[in-house]
Amino acid sequence: MFGFLRVLVIGFVVLSVVYFSVSLYSRSVRREKLEDQWDEDNPESDDSTARDAYVEQGMKEYDRSIRPKLILLVYVIPAILATILMVVIN
Repeated sequence: MFGFLRVLVIGFVVLSVVYFSVSLYSRSVRREKLEDQWDEDNPESDDSTARDAYVEQGMKEYDRSIRPKLILLVYVIPAILATILMVVIN
């Protein structure tokens, strides 16, 4: 019983590290795309406050999108696969 709990806790910690890594990477990629889009649309603009506002608005839209919610599948898919594997083996 304690072995199962140990595997469960270690698995949760590992999946949490993976989740936060993927989440941070996805946010940084989106922020970079927004910054590149601003630079492309406004090549002569040096207004950093407008650029920051544009990027922040884009990040708020990103937070409301489905992509951050899909990253939660990092927890769901391994749990489903482990359950299926236990049922098939037993």
